[in-house]
Amino acid sequence: MRNTDHIILEDRAAPLLLPWPLPGNPGGFIEITKADDWRELVGGLSIDPRIPDSVRAKFDRAQTLYLLGWLDLGLVKAAELAALIALELAVMDRYGGKVSKSKRSFAALLKYMVDSDGLTDAQIPMVVRCGGAAIGQLTGETQPTLAERRNKLAHGDPFDGLPTGGLLELVRDLINFAYRDYIVEAAALEIEP
Repeated sequence: MRNTDHIILEDRAAPLLLPWPLPGNPGGFIEITKADDWRELVGGLSIDPRIPDSVRAKFDRAQTLYLLGWLDLGLVKAAELAALIALELAVMDRYGGKVSKSKRSFAALLKYMVDSDGLTDAQIPMVVRCGGAAIGQLTGETQPTLAERRNKLAHGDPFDGLPTGGLLELVRDLINFAYRDYIVEAAALEIEP
């Protein structure tokens, strides 16, 4: 996450209570009263720094909005849209050339991750840590899908409803998966003299 030290957050009198996957409990809740704890949680969800700047900038914006959600919970919903936009850019970059232009949509590219790139729940760190399943949100077997969530946030009222538990973490894991080969290649270039 880009430097957000200029954003001043104060501890809360009443805790921030959010749905968020916990170890062994994908339907858990987190309760946070200390601003530094929130900053640490959100800052700890960064994507790999070797991912292209265009995707990182969009994901950083989502993280910053999550951070500001401490001040106004409605901003977490805006952050979710920003996170899904970053994911859409990532899958378009990584898989867009592999799906015919007439069939290329956010939903199709997410499904491609599973059907053609081999993504399983066992490769999603959040799912491994907390349990549950996420693949159905990419393939259409679980409603709403990530593409449907993005559409509702973008074309409906982005501030309706509660935040989606762990969405930023799931998006981080999916972006890191999509760029896993790119990350390995970038790391190898860093080592070479």
